[in-house]
Amino acid sequence: MAARILIIGLNYSPEHTGIAPYTAGMARALREEGWDVEVVTGLPHYPQWQVHEGYPRQDGPLEVIDGVPVRRIPHPVPHDAGQLRRLGMEIVFGLRAARAPWGDPDVVVLVTPALFASAIARVRAALTRTPVLVWVHDIYTAGLAETGAAGGPATRVMRAVEGTFLRSCSGVVVIHDRFSDYLRRHMGVAGEKITTVRNWTHIAEAPTVDTAALRRRFGWEPQDVVVLHTGNMGAKQDLTNVAAAARVAEERSAPLRFVLVGGGHQRPQLEELAATTPRFEVLPSVDNDTYAGLLRAADILLVNERPGLTEMCVPSKLTSYFTADRPVLAAVEAAGPSAAELAAADAGIRVEPGDPEALVAGAVRLHEEWITTGGTTHRGGRRYVREVLSRGAAVRSFLSALTRLRPDLRAEDRSPATVKS
Repeated sequence: MAARILIIGLNYSPEHTGIAPYTAGMARALREEGWDVEVVTGLPHYPQWQVHEGYPRQDGPLEVIDGVPVRRIPHPVPHDAGQLRRLGMEIVFGLRAARAPWGDPDVVVLVTPALFASAIARVRAALTRTPVLVWVHDIYTAGLAETGAAGGPATRVMRAVEGTFLRSCSGVVVIHDRFSDYLRRHMGVAGEKITTVRNWTHIAEAPTVDTAALRRRFGWEPQDVVVLHTGNMGAKQDLTNVAAAARVAEERSAPLRFVLVGGGHQRPQLEELAATTPRFEVLPSVDNDTYAGLLRAADILLVNERPGLTEMCVPSKLTSYFTADRPVLAAVEAAGPSAAELAAADAGIRVEPGDPEALVAGAVRLHEEWITTGGTTHRGGRRYVREVLSRGAAVRSFLSALTRLRPDLRAEDRSPATVKS
């Protein structure tokens, strides 16, 4: 009989940005590898922070997505994504997930930064002595401290909770070696428990989308140098800096057009800015094919982070950016993981965060280099994706983490399959 894996995480398909594509992709890959995988998840709501149409806020029938049984747990969804309301959503989801039918899994995989939901589910797993593997996409309390979302004492209490939870788990998967260092230094997690599993790109390298038609559809002129930012619009992204850069570009008659695509709790504020700021626009989230096309229709792909962020996360958008074969401009701290990732991929340049003039100067420089060299510079992204960020490499690392928890659940217990890159 195949080993049973239960994955519990707040976000899952049909959400197509953030953590959800990776949780869904790994669940599907494990299923293909012969593991008996089930998922307990929440209502799809990210990044718009409203429940997707067609999903009722009460228990519904078990779904099957790409062959994986998925159980939806109803929970509140805060429209403004404030910290206390998000905490309430996590706790409700965690309590209901802990009461949901689990069956008898061999390993429970908890996906965080839904920290408090994961900690609650961890208690139930402890009662049945089920090994727990936690998959860390963001370091919860590092994010609170760096964005100023919680004061010093509150952050210290939450760090204690996070550290206790992580140390109690049988194994820890992180998405970057920087996270591994942080968990060992600041959380006291034993190094032998930690496995790095890099996020992979989940968009097609060659989408069937007419990029010229997309530019016309969105009103982008041939002379516009489109600087595109995708994904969440929250405190971490500090996207008012991009609006300020658009004003600088207008004052200097630079041919830059700054475009944001996605959702998040700061979107209404950014839409107000877009209404009065030339060269700055906000577009809604799009489907995967259109998203892949937009990345190629743009001239420059943008990562913009709040000043002071050096620990909390690696933007998942980078994996998609690298596949798009467009230069990347990163307004991030030099000491942060985003800068390290960009340098490792040789896919673009970094400028200081929180400095709209530096953002404009960087965009102009990057575009001029791209034109002058005929697009031969900053093109290491695809190579980096194939060599470091492939789906196959991620699945193999994840399988290694699972089998370390239960050596009796090795390949001979699973139906034979080949992990594809």
